[in-house]
Amino acid sequence: MTGRVIVCLYLTCLAGGVAHAEATLSETTKPGDFKTIEWVDLIPQDDLDALLSPPDYLDEIADGSPEDQMSNQLQATITAAADDRYQQALVSTAIKAEMNGVAVRLPGFIVPLEYNSEQLITEFFIVPFFGACIHVPPPPPNQIVYVKSSEGFKFDALYKPFWVSGVLQTNLIQNDMATAAYTMDVSTLEYYED
Repeated sequence: MTGRVIVCLYLTCLAGGVAHAEATLSETTKPGDFKTIEWVDLIPQDDLDALLSPPDYLDEIADGSPEDQMSNQLQATITAAADDRYQQALVSTAIKAEMNGVAVRLPGFIVPLEYNSEQLITEFFIVPFFGACIHVPPPPPNQIVYVKSSEGFKFDALYKPFWVSGVLQTNLIQNDMATAAYTMDVSTLEYYED
C-alpha cells in the first residue's frame, strides 16, 4: 500500500469515513444540547492544508517495500517531521482553541484504556477510524480525543462506531498508546447507526 493510498484512506475518514446518520440520544439529553462535528473540525487550517496536499515523494513508495510498512512509515514520519510540513501535520498537537468548552457530538471508534473493578471501560480514546492505535499507528494527536466515563460502560466490538457526546477540552494527554490533544467527560455514548 503506497503512502499516498494511506493518506487518501486517512483523509476519507476525516471527511466523513464514518457516514452521517441519525442517532437516538438519551432521554435526559436533547439533540440541541450538542453540536455535531466531524473530525476535520478539530484540525487547525494550516495542518489541514498540509494533509490535503501530500508531497510527491509518497508516490515513489513501492507497494510491499520496506518504506511501505507501517512501523517504518511511523519512524520516517517522526524523523522527517522537523523539515516537512506534511510530516509535521501527521504528528501535530495543534488544536483549535475555539473548540475548548464546546458541547459536541462526535462519531468514532473506541480504543479502551482503563477499566473499573466491574470490568467497565472508564477511560478510552475516540478515534476517526477503526484500528487506530491498535492495528495501525495512531492518527495525529489533534485527531484523538481522550474520554473519561465516571459510570463506565461495556461493549462487545471494537469495530463498531459510536456517537460520543460531551464537553470538549483542549488538554494534552499522553500515554503509552498515543497522545490526545483533546479531552472530554462523556455525557452520552451510543452505537452509531446508519
